Amino acid sequence: MNEVPVLITASPGFEPVYAKPGDAGADLRSTTALTIAAGARALVPTGVSIALPQGYVGLVHPRSGLAAKHGITVLNTPGTIDAGYRGEIMVILFNSSDTDFEVAIGDRIAQLVIQTVELARFVPVDKLPETERGETGFGSSGRK
Repeated sequence: MNEVPVLITASPGFEPVYAKPGDAGADLRSTTALTIAAGARALVPTGVSIALPQGYVGLVHPRSGLAAKHGITVLNTPGTIDAGYRGEIMVILFNSSDTDFEVAIGDRIAQLVIQTVELARFVPVDKLPETERGETGFGSSGRK
């Protein structure tokens, strides 16, 4: 396991926690109670700020149980936390269902995944190399 220095400013009980050994995402919790109306979105505070070193990124992913059972997802999934960001991690939750959804203080609302980042050096070219796929996309490979 790689050690990544991370500064946690959350109140006790709101630190990101891996639920089970081998989990890729650490749970983020809501520090506020709110209702997300059907078809609406809400910016939810987590009480967590992190200080990632250069070369790392934090990615905020939805929780599969919330998505499958309640239609709750992270709207800009994955949310990106750059190494230089030092503010509170806020999660944009979206309620895709036709029922209002209650969020209580302490509810697990998203997962934080820490990954290494490979930076690219973008080089202008006159033409891209040919591939079998070419410019096709958006369903061009069929349904099955």
